[in-house]
Amino acid sequence: MSAIQEILLGPGWPWVRLLLYLVGICAFVGANAAYLVLAERKGAGRIQRRPGPNESGYAGWLQPVADGIKLLAKQVMVPPGTDGFLYRLAPLMVMAPPLICLTVIPYGENLVARNINVGLLMVFSLGSINVMALMLGGWASRNKFAVISSARIVSQNVAYEIPMLLVVITLLMVTGTMNLNEIVQHQAGWFWHWNFFKVWVNPLMPVTFVIFFICMLAETNRAPFDMAEAESELVAGAFTEYGGMGFGVFFMAEYANIVVGCSLATILFFGGWQSPVVILSGPIWGPLWFLAKMYALVLTVIWIRWTFPRTQFYNLLNLSWKILIPVSLVTLLLTGAMMKLPLLLHHLF
Repeated sequence: MSAIQEILLGPGWPWVRLLLYLVGICAFVGANAAYLVLAERKGAGRIQRRPGPNESGYAGWLQPVADGIKLLAKQVMVPPGTDGFLYRLAPLMVMAPPLICLTVIPYGENLVARNINVGLLMVFSLGSINVMALMLGGWASRNKFAVISSARIVSQNVAYEIPMLLVVITLLMVTGTMNLNEIVQHQAGWFWHWNFFKVWVNPLMPVTFVIFFICMLAETNRAPFDMAEAESELVAGAFTEYGGMGFGVFFMAEYANIVVGCSLATILFFGGWQSPVVILSGPIWGPLWFLAKMYALVLTVIWIRWTFPRTQFYNLLNLSWKILIPVSLVTLLLTGAMMKLPLLLHHLF
């Protein structure tokens, strides 16, 4: 093992190892925020049959660099009458949780900054801070449209956190652990060992994934659940009074949360770094498989945004309270019954 591999993968040098991973995570989030915006704009152009960015650099590949320079060059203004401390704090609060969550996401068998036994709990605990940050951003702005949008954000996220957590409890019953590495290892082997295909544990497991994916869209404020922005009815939503890099940090956090959400879906349902075919597995293939699955989900998120229109706010709440929560409860009870069925049959016969 080389010196670099010893630092990154070995038990020694824990602080140096963590520091290197944090620098890598920040670079990873920055690159994703820049070029997922480009991918989204290109995808929107293709889906809606119009040109996307094509002037800056070859085929528009330098457009994210131009956008970054433009945002950095703008002066950050604090509007009069706002709560200056909370106004400045909100973008930092919305960006910090996804950066911390990525430290426990295993992108390979040994490619994780910190492997902790309650990694899944940590991700969901930090994810709730995102709602508070958006609420503070709207409240501190002292803008009626931003305040209304903040109230919608809170009600929407509370509604969609319930079915998401019920789905996660269902998967915890199947795997028996909150350690993200162990959840991936439970899905080792061919692709039918992934939780998505375990219909013998729960016949509604694909439906469980659909519920999780819908709730992930709502939690990351993506269309048709983008009440945090909602420019068609609330000017620019919670971000109305933000400009320059303050505005840019909110949207960097949105894409960072998408990466975290799709990474979590990959781990919980699609085997993480596990190969769908056993012959193409190993320490080199693992991160490649993980990224392939994760970016397939990210592209699906982009496709959904530019395909489905934003719907009325109360319809979104009805979708959660009247459909997703009852169905997620059914999947939870069905999984428990299916897991106890062999034991019951053993006692009976």
